[in-house]
Amino acid sequence: MLFSSITFLFFFLPVTLGLHQLVPRRWKNHVLLAASVVFYASGEPVYIALLAFSALVGWLHGLYMTRHPRCRPVLVSAIVFNLAFLLFFKYADFLTGSVNALLGTSIPALGLSLPIGISFYTFQNMSYVLDVYRGDSKAEANFASYATYLCLFPQLIAGPIVRYSDVARELRERTVDTEQFSRGVVRFAVGLGKKVLLANSIGVLAELTVPEGSVLFSWLRAIAYTFQIYFDFAGYSDMAVGMGAMMGFRFPENFDYPYLSRSVTEFWRRWHMTLGGWFRDYVYIPLGGSRVSRWKLVRNVLVVWMLTGIWHGASWNFLLWGLYYGLFLLAEKLLWGKYLKGTVFPHVYVLLATVLGFVLFHSATASDALAEIGRMFGLGGLPVVNATALYYLRSYAVLFVLCALGSTPWPARWARKLQVRGIGTVLQPLAVGACLVLVTACLVDGSFNPFLYFRF
Repeated sequence: MLFSSITFLFFFLPVTLGLHQLVPRRWKNHVLLAASVVFYASGEPVYIALLAFSALVGWLHGLYMTRHPRCRPVLVSAIVFNLAFLLFFKYADFLTGSVNALLGTSIPALGLSLPIGISFYTFQNMSYVLDVYRGDSKAEANFASYATYLCLFPQLIAGPIVRYSDVARELRERTVDTEQFSRGVVRFAVGLGKKVLLANSIGVLAELTVPEGSVLFSWLRAIAYTFQIYFDFAGYSDMAVGMGAMMGFRFPENFDYPYLSRSVTEFWRRWHMTLGGWFRDYVYIPLGGSRVSRWKLVRNVLVVWMLTGIWHGASWNFLLWGLYYGLFLLAEKLLWGKYLKGTVFPHVYVLLATVLGFVLFHSATASDALAEIGRMFGLGGLPVVNATALYYLRSYAVLFVLCALGSTPWPARWARKLQVRGIGTVLQPLAVGACLVLVTACLVDGSFNPFLYFRF
């Protein structure tokens, strides 16, 4: 079930919010847990048992460590269990194919479908156990409460990656006043608009193939995908944060206008912040962080970014995508970071690196990515401009402007100014209603409604 679906918007979410509001406090977690199971089972009924077993594994390990603090074998056991699930379901066929290609063997692939959200809930499970082991968090004694944390449907299948300590208090006791609920509704509407009105619309161009290609058309597609993946994922994160607020939770932010960054390092502080924070706290710092020798620093950064790449998908192009950014971060730290000054050049540099990086991310294979990048720089024997490219440039010009504007904090600043002046009190509900009407029209009329991070 997608957040951006008629069933979710007009049945599942209103019913869940209504029940959550009506039942006594002691039953609120049970309502959310039941709703989360229904939500997950509607799209992935086969793997609901895996999700339940993952929750049980994390809860039991945390509970045992309460009685046996700093027990390293238990910590190792928890990590092995979680990584085993992830390796088996997400990477088994990739490893089999790589071995076959390297050794010339013919080991059959398992052909398993990827459990939706396994990368996200596995990381949450591990962060909980690691935090309990370190003493940064207390273990949850109630299994229903822990299962609610791990399975909570707003952030179950695509984040943000919520740590148990972020919501521990709200799991035990939470209240939702009218102001918080209203903020949640607005935030959800903003995310829904990003996803359906911007990401889905620009995504049509990003996925388009034409017989008459050109350098300009290759750039248009690459930029369109750069906008699509941002509004798709940031929109989903906004919807998750908004729904969390409607239910009394405060989820961490996941994006902070990354396309305004002046270095690739800054870009990754603003993009998918909960994933970056996870790798920083549980991999990079335990390896020694940046307070090590230069060669160990190189090792630490490359290890983190290889893991970041392969976390996104089981293929070589994702591994190369991670290394691509790892090398940029190292180069900025050790070589040219001090030269990224001024207002124009750093932004152009980051946007160029980002667009090319997402070509690699979007492509099915590394060779496809190289071929597409070659076409973007005139190496494919294509004309620089043709009629097809000019047609799509004219057709999508307004949408490109809207996406560029939506990638900045200006719309939010304008909304706050209207709110201060009192105009926003009237305009905000009208804007939310208009957004819902437009989204509904798009969903009823259209068919292009993917969510890109489902496959991770």
